[in-house]
Amino acid sequence: MRWLRSRLAARAGRSIPVLTTERLRLRPGVFEDAESLHRAFSDAPSMQWWTEAAHTSLEQTQIHLARPSPGWRRWIITVHGSNLAIGFVAAGEKRQGNVTEVGYMLVPDRRGHGYAREALAAVLDQLFVAEGQRKAVADTDPENLASRGLLERMGFRLEGMLRAEWETHIGVRDTALYGLLATEWRARA
Repeated sequence: MRWLRSRLAARAGRSIPVLTTERLRLRPGVFEDAESLHRAFSDAPSMQWWTEAAHTSLEQTQIHLARPSPGWRRWIITVHGSNLAIGFVAAGEKRQGNVTEVGYMLVPDRRGHGYAREALAAVLDQLFVAEGQRKAVADTDPENLASRGLLERMGFRLEGMLRAEWETHIGVRDTALYGLLATEWRARA
Protein backbone atom coordinates (compact mmCIF):
# COMPACT_ATOMS: atom_id res chain seq x y z
CA MET A 1 0.00 0.00 0.00
CA ARG A 2 1.52 3.35 -1.02
CA TRP A 3 1.33 6.34 1.25
CA LEU A 4 -1.57 8.65 0.48
CA ARG A 5 0.93 11.49 0.08
CA SER A 6 2.73 9.60 -2.65
CA ARG A 7 -0.52 9.24 -4.59
CA LEU A 8 -1.37 12.90 -4.12
CA ALA A 9 2.07 14.02 -5.30
CA ALA A 10 1.80 11.84 -8.40
CA ARG A 11 -1.63 13.31 -9.17
CA ALA A 12 -0.16 16.81 -8.77
CA GLY A 13 2.20 16.10 -11.67
CA ARG A 14 5.42 15.33 -9.80
CA SER A 15 6.34 11.69 -9.45
CA ILE A 16 8.50 10.03 -6.82
CA PRO A 17 11.05 8.16 -8.94
CA VAL A 18 13.40 5.67 -7.35
CA LEU A 19 16.79 7.34 -6.88
CA THR A 20 20.04 5.47 -6.33
CA THR A 21 23.42 6.55 -5.04
CA GLU A 22 26.60 4.66 -4.29
CA ARG A 23 25.21 3.35 -0.98
CA LEU A 24 21.53 4.23 -0.95
CA ARG A 25 18.21 3.62 -2.64
CA LEU A 26 15.49 6.25 -2.23
CA ARG A 27 11.98 5.05 -3.00
CA PRO A 28 8.34 5.96 -2.40
CA GLY A 29 7.03 4.99 1.00
CA VAL A 30 4.90 2.02 1.95
CA PHE A 31 2.74 1.54 5.04
CA GLU A 32 5.28 -0.85 6.59
CA ASP A 33 7.93 1.92 6.71
CA ALA A 34 6.19 3.45 9.73
CA GLU A 35 7.60 0.78 12.04
CA SER A 36 11.20 1.58 11.08
CA LEU A 37 10.68 5.35 11.01
CA HIS A 38 8.99 5.23 14.41
CA ARG A 39 12.51 4.89 15.86
CA ALA A 40 13.07 8.53 14.85
CA PHE A 41 9.57 9.86 15.44
CA SER A 42 9.50 8.40 18.98
CA ASP A 43 12.99 9.66 19.87
CA ALA A 44 12.83 12.89 21.91
CA PRO A 45 16.20 14.25 20.69
CA SER A 46 15.18 13.56 17.07
CA MET A 47 11.92 15.45 17.53
CA GLN A 48 13.29 18.33 19.60
CA TRP A 49 13.23 20.76 16.68
CA TRP A 50 9.97 19.54 15.10
CA THR A 51 6.67 21.29 15.70
CA GLU A 52 5.29 18.25 17.51
CA ALA A 53 6.73 16.24 20.38
CA ALA A 54 8.08 12.72 20.10
CA HIS A 55 5.42 10.18 19.17
CA THR A 56 4.25 7.91 21.95
CA SER A 57 2.88 5.09 19.78
CA LEU A 58 3.46 3.42 16.45
CA GLU A 59 -0.13 4.29 15.55
CA GLN A 60 0.68 7.99 15.96
CA THR A 61 3.59 7.63 13.51
CA GLN A 62 1.40 5.72 11.05
CA ILE A 63 -1.22 8.47 11.17
CA HIS A 64 1.40 11.17 10.76
CA LEU A 65 2.97 9.49 7.73
CA ALA A 66 -0.42 8.81 6.11
CA ARG A 67 -1.74 12.35 6.62
CA PRO A 68 -2.20 14.06 3.22
CA SER A 69 0.16 16.93 2.44
CA PRO A 70 -0.73 18.11 -1.07
CA GLY A 71 2.30 19.14 -3.08
CA TRP A 72 4.74 17.20 -0.91
CA ARG A 73 6.70 14.08 -1.86
CA ARG A 74 8.67 11.79 0.44
CA TRP A 75 11.56 9.56 -0.57
CA ILE A 76 12.26 6.76 1.89
CA ILE A 77 15.99 6.19 2.41
CA THR A 78 17.21 2.58 2.38
CA VAL A 79 20.70 1.11 2.22
CA HIS A 80 21.48 -1.03 -0.85
CA GLY A 81 20.68 -4.66 -0.08
CA SER A 82 17.98 -3.81 2.46
CA ASN A 83 14.47 -2.45 2.12
CA LEU A 84 14.41 -1.21 5.74
CA ALA A 85 13.66 2.52 6.01
CA ILE A 86 16.46 4.44 7.74
CA GLY A 87 15.01 7.88 7.11
CA PHE A 88 13.45 10.11 4.48
CA VAL A 89 13.88 13.25 2.42
CA ALA A 90 10.72 15.25 1.77
CA ALA A 91 10.20 17.89 -0.91
CA GLY A 92 7.28 20.29 -1.19
CA GLU A 93 6.81 22.66 -4.09
CA LYS A 94 6.13 26.25 -3.05
CA ARG A 95 4.24 29.21 -4.45
CA GLN A 96 4.20 29.41 -8.24
CA GLY A 97 6.37 26.36 -8.74
CA ASN A 98 10.01 25.58 -9.37
CA VAL A 99 10.86 26.46 -5.75
CA THR A 100 10.84 23.45 -3.45
CA GLU A 101 11.24 23.16 0.30
CA VAL A 102 13.24 20.17 1.50
CA GLY A 103 13.36 18.40 4.84
CA TYR A 104 14.93 15.19 6.12
CA MET A 105 15.21 12.83 9.05
CA LEU A 106 17.28 9.76 9.84
CA VAL A 107 16.75 7.15 12.54
CA PRO A 108 19.21 7.77 15.39
CA ASP A 109 21.53 4.81 14.82
CA ARG A 110 22.12 5.76 11.16
CA ARG A 111 23.34 9.30 11.79
CA GLY A 112 26.98 10.22 11.41
CA HIS A 113 27.60 8.05 8.34
CA GLY A 114 26.91 10.66 5.64
CA TYR A 115 23.57 9.13 4.65
CA ALA A 116 21.60 12.38 5.03
CA ARG A 117 24.08 14.24 2.82
CA GLU A 118 24.05 11.48 0.20
CA ALA A 119 20.25 11.21 0.17
CA LEU A 120 19.70 14.97 0.08
CA ALA A 121 22.19 15.27 -2.80
CA ALA A 122 20.21 12.67 -4.77
CA VAL A 123 16.96 14.56 -4.22
CA LEU A 124 18.60 17.88 -5.13
CA ASP A 125 19.88 16.31 -8.37
CA GLN A 126 16.33 15.16 -9.07
CA LEU A 127 14.88 18.60 -8.38
CA PHE A 128 17.49 20.67 -10.21
CA VAL A 129 18.72 18.44 -13.02
CA ALA A 130 15.80 16.15 -13.85
CA GLU A 131 12.93 18.53 -13.05
CA GLY A 132 14.44 21.94 -13.75
CA GLN A 133 13.58 23.47 -10.38
CA ARG A 134 15.28 26.85 -9.87
CA LYS A 135 15.62 26.90 -6.06
CA ALA A 136 15.48 24.70 -2.97
CA VAL A 137 14.75 26.12 0.46
CA ALA A 138 14.91 24.68 3.96
CA ASP A 139 13.94 26.07 7.31
CA THR A 140 15.30 24.87 10.60
CA ASP A 141 15.44 26.00 14.18
CA PRO A 142 18.45 28.30 14.68
CA GLU A 143 19.62 26.04 17.53
CA ASN A 144 19.52 22.89 15.36
CA LEU A 145 23.23 23.01 14.62
CA ALA A 146 23.37 19.56 12.99
CA SER A 147 20.74 20.47 10.41
CA ARG A 148 22.26 23.89 9.78
CA GLY A 149 25.67 22.29 9.32
CA LEU A 150 24.31 19.81 6.78
CA LEU A 151 22.58 22.55 4.81
CA GLU A 152 25.71 24.70 4.75
CA ARG A 153 27.92 21.75 3.68
CA MET A 154 25.45 21.14 0.83
CA GLY A 155 25.88 24.75 -0.35
CA PHE A 156 22.70 26.27 1.09
CA ARG A 157 23.06 29.89 2.18
CA LEU A 158 21.39 31.47 5.16
CA GLU A 159 18.86 33.89 3.67
CA GLY A 160 17.30 35.15 6.86
CA MET A 161 15.90 34.57 10.30
CA LEU A 162 12.15 34.65 10.81
CA ARG A 163 11.32 35.61 14.38
CA ALA A 164 8.62 33.76 16.34
CA GLU A 165 7.75 31.74 13.20
CA TRP A 166 6.70 28.37 14.66
CA GLU A 167 4.49 27.30 17.54
CA THR A 168 6.07 24.06 18.70
CA HIS A 169 5.93 21.64 21.61
CA ILE A 170 8.88 23.54 23.15
CA GLY A 171 7.32 26.99 22.66
CA VAL A 172 7.33 29.68 19.98
CA ARG A 173 10.52 29.38 17.94
CA ASP A 174 12.43 31.36 15.35
CA THR A 175 13.43 29.75 12.07
CA ALA A 176 16.64 29.96 10.06
CA LEU A 177 15.71 30.10 6.38
CA TYR A 178 18.20 28.66 3.89
CA GLY A 179 18.21 28.69 0.10
CA LEU A 180 20.16 27.01 -2.71
CA LEU A 181 19.88 28.01 -6.36
CA ALA A 182 20.08 25.44 -9.13
CA THR A 183 22.97 27.38 -10.66
CA GLU A 184 24.90 27.11 -7.37
CA TRP A 185 24.20 23.37 -7.15
CA ARG A 186 25.33 22.72 -10.73
CA ALA A 187 28.51 24.80 -10.18
CA ARG A 188 29.51 22.42 -7.36
CA ALA A 189 29.68 19.40 -9.69
